[in-house]
Amino acid sequence: MASKSEEKIILAPVHFPKEILSRHLFETLETIFKRPVYIASPKLDLHPFFDPARDQYQSTAILKHFIKTTPRGESKICLLVKEDLFIPVLTFVFGEAHMYGQFAIVSSHRLREQFYMREENLKLLEQRLLKEIVHELGHTFGLVHCMDDRCVMHNSYTVEDTDHKNVYPCEVCFAKLDEVL
Repeated sequence: MASKSEEKIILAPVHFPKEILSRHLFETLETIFKRPVYIASPKLDLHPFFDPARDQYQSTAILKHFIKTTPRGESKICLLVKEDLFIPVLTFVFGEAHMYGQFAIVSSHRLREQFYMREENLKLLEQRLLKEIVHELGHTFGLVHCMDDRCVMHNSYTVEDTDHKNVYPCEVCFAKLDEVL
């Protein structure tokens, strides 16, 4: 088992604009998960996961591929993509993670104001991205969906759901997270 000093959060942007990843985003993730946050640059070709009938990328297949091709470790790794993601039973997903696993994926595609034909808002994009990263990483630490619609672990079916949530887990989810940290 790795020592606590070896455990970290790794943000892995794939053809993703790194300038969106602000100091505030890193500091918030470090505060919530009590681990240092780093950036890695994975070599990952997303084209094999593209579904032309849906004009989207299959997030589960991307995660499975990444799991098979990445050495296991104690760090949590969150892939960041700009491509539109889906799972077969849903029209789209903002992200996906393996419960109690090491890997997660988050897409900025539907978090951008431009997707909704509105003017670009980088600050709002950063907030939405942060919430979705916290949500998916929460799953990797074993947190399930929360009934409190203000908790970051509540489901987001629309971008308005994401906007409504807090960045931090509620008291109940934070207590569960503290148990595993």
